[in-house]
Order: sequence, then C-alpha cells, then structure tokens
Amino acid sequence: MATKQINLKISGNLYASAQSFAEYYGYKNVQELAADSLREKIFEKSDFDESFSDKEIELIDNIIEKSIKSGKLVGAKAYFKEFE
Repeated sequence: MATKQINLKISGNLYASAQSFAEYYGYKNVQELAADSLREKIFEKSDFDESFSDKEIELIDNIIEKSIKSGKLVGAKAYFKEFE
C-alpha cells in the first residue's frame, strides 16, 4: 500500500507535549506518534462498526428493544444450540 504524506498544524504546546510523549514512550519522532495515534483511533478503539448507517443502527436497536420486551431474546448458549 502506498503511503501518503500530510501536513498537520498543531499548537506549540501540543507539539511540545507530543515530543515529550514520543521521547518517553520510545517513538522515533512526533510523526511516528501521530501515525500510531491515528491507527489506534481508527482501527483499534472503534466503539462500533461505522460501516452501518445511522438509520441501520437505529433499526438494529429497535429490533433488539422489541425482542427484549416480547421475551423472544435468548442467550448465546441457546442461540448457538440451534446451529449444532
């Protein structure tokens, strides 16, 4: 995969803090810290799968809510028993 270069403007205070952080935690430089931070934010700590639209998430939430209220929601053990 080809890499792309970006220009990032940050405040002097943030840059100084980033330099200290990078040095303390063994990053080569602030650029490496920024790239690693973006990877972590985008790929590792995502709260939900952003490939779903807001409308799809709303529909899923509604189905779950109605299943709970109707008593038709089963636990994982019962669910996977159906596939045995």
